[in-house]
Order: sequence, then structure tokens, then C-alpha cells
Amino acid sequence: MSCTAACLAGCYTLEPARRLAPEPGSVIALDISDQGRLALGGLIGPELSQIEGRFVSMEGGEYVLHVTGVRFLRGGEQVWRGEAVHIKPEYVGTRYERKFSTVRSVALGAVAVAAIAVVAGKGLRGFSQGDRGDMPSDTSQTVRLPRPLRF
Repeated sequence: MSCTAACLAGCYTLEPARRLAPEPGSVIALDISDQGRLALGGLIGPELSQIEGRFVSMEGGEYVLHVTGVRFLRGGEQVWRGEAVHIKPEYVGTRYERKFSTVRSVALGAVAVAAIAVVAGKGLRGFSQGDRGDMPSDTSQTVRLPRPLRF
């Protein structure tokens, strides 16, 4: 399950948004401005750099996101469970949208095929060694002989 999630995550990238408004349900990320860090610091945490989540709507001119994660200025990340957060547009520096990445998908597919080939090659090599028919000397073996018939 986690391997599948990692593979799917590797197939997407965040790109600067080209549309004026995101589509509801799309995954977006918002770079937070200095003004936004001051305003959202108590709610989300100090040194906030970027918020990522599923876009719900624009309510009263604010982005409504179900937040899935935040990134901080010094490199840390925190996972969220989809809590709804309202963010004013003036708190946002740059908006990104998650897009399918063909290059990453092809690269990830090539790595997966190579890994499967290596594992299969090592596994098949074990079959080619065969059994020599020798019994290990440190084990005992029981042979059961049939009794002769008595009348």
C-alpha cells in the first residue's frame, strides 16, 4: 500500500498555476507571504512557508482548503488530516497546482522494471543450481521397511 502511494506521488509535480481560479477538488499549494506568516502563525505554526491541500472553494474572497500538509522555512514538514482552513489571497505569494509528470512517471517505471529484473534474475539463478542429491551429514533419516506377511 505505501509502495503504491510512493509511486503515485512520484508521478506528480507542483507547477505554478496558470488559471485564475483553481477547480474544486484539485490539489494546490500556496506559498505564504510574510504577512501571511504573521497572520497564520498562531493557527498553523511559526515559519510557515507553504500550505498544500485539496481546494474546496472561494468563500468571501478567501481560499478554503482541506490541508494535507505544510512546509516550513527551515525545511521541516508537517502532515495534516484535511482540516479546513481559510486563507486570504493577500497571504499568498505564489499558487501551484499538482500536475501529472510524464518524465517522472517514465523514470519511475524504468526503475521499477529494473528492480523487478534484478529480483527475478537472482531468483531464477537459484533454480538453476539444482539439487545434487547429497544428503546432509548432520541429519538423521528414517527408512521404514515393510513387514513380511505372516500366515
